[in-house]
Amino acid sequence: MSEHALPKQHQEHQPGKEHEMRPRPEHTPRYKGSDRLKGKVAVITGGDSGIGRATAVLFAREGAKIAFLYKDEEQDAAETERLVEEEGAEVFSRAGDIGDHKVAEDFINTVIERFGQIDVLVNNAGEQHYQKELTDISDEQLYRTYQTNIFGMFHVTRAALPHLKKGASIICTTSITAFKGQEVLMDYASTKGAILAFVRALSGNLASKGIRVNAVAPGPIWTPLIPASFPADSVESFGANVPLGRPGQPNEVAPCMLFLACEDSSYMTGQTLHPNGGTLVGG
Repeated sequence: MSEHALPKQHQEHQPGKEHEMRPRPEHTPRYKGSDRLKGKVAVITGGDSGIGRATAVLFAREGAKIAFLYKDEEQDAAETERLVEEEGAEVFSRAGDIGDHKVAEDFINTVIERFGQIDVLVNNAGEQHYQKELTDISDEQLYRTYQTNIFGMFHVTRAALPHLKKGASIICTTSITAFKGQEVLMDYASTKGAILAFVRALSGNLASKGIRVNAVAPGPIWTPLIPASFPADSVESFGANVPLGRPGQPNEVAPCMLFLACEDSSYMTGQTLHPNGGTLVGG
């Protein structure tokens, strides 16, 4: 067994609960902040756990106020709020189904009422469902995956755009599966391909307004989606097949989000970063 092997585990609830995972994902930033987001307001979907939590904490350390949307994971959301507050940042969260355009619109309206501005939008919420055969993917699963992963992203971005000004940044979480597929996540992989196309199209649309749009395409990252998606036996070997030989941690993805959120990436739009453990994608 690999030194990086994970304990067998499975969760029935999507998108999963971080407090039930063994071991817990690593979310703590690895370095001191340098005010790269001072005075900014960052909106993060799926901010209660995994990559969303690590991003919220890192952005808070860099001086941003945080607003995040989550589905129904109350305990995880409360923990993320506590972690953000420990960094000295203001934070609030809202529960709701991102696939419902009214939820997205109400959330964004609340952000504006609370903080008065939006400078960074991180579209991170997602779900995935393991199926070995295409014929086993029900209409309900197909529609649900698209509703969360791409329609929800569209809803939130559309609601936020009127409030974004020159210099704002939109970051969308796509996936390595958009580039190389995943034979047991066919509907999920197709939504991630749609996100990639969305980023490329929107970046061109907004370039003249000075609003940048980029993507992050993680590989195998240890988040609640993994035990909530895969059989327990598959979880045990999760991430072992990449060149670095292990799954990544959320705090190894969050710095990509920070780079794209701040002025360090001022000459980048329509691009994708690949924290994936060394897998070569994209030609």
